Amino acid sequence: MESLTGKKCIPCEGHISPLSESEENEYMEQILGWVINRKGTHYLSKQFTFEDFNVSMWFVNAVANLAEEEGHHPDIHIYYDRVTVELHTHAISGLHENDFIMAAKIDEIKLKNKKGRK
Repeated sequence: MESLTGKKCIPCEGHISPLSESEENEYMEQILGWVINRKGTHYLSKQFTFEDFNVSMWFVNAVANLAEEEGHHPDIHIYYDRVTVELHTHAISGLHENDFIMAAKIDEIKLKNKKGRK
């Protein structure tokens, strides 16, 4: 099976169903530390902690660049040394493979940051 980080997000304009909970659970095995909120619209969420605000902003900018490259944009919440990222596919009001691809690639960005901490 191809890793999520080796895949590219594909445009999703609706007309398909969100992933089933069973499919979501299978994808969850490939990303660590993310949680699924299943109240209402299902979405992925993860909080990242950094040394300070500057490193947090470096991470946010790197995620923004990735989002533009992939054409898939997360919701980002910044709290000084913490950044929470939320992912879902707006066009289908739920989760799609793209959300898991982005989660895996966002984790790679975090790994590149040697100043960050868990």
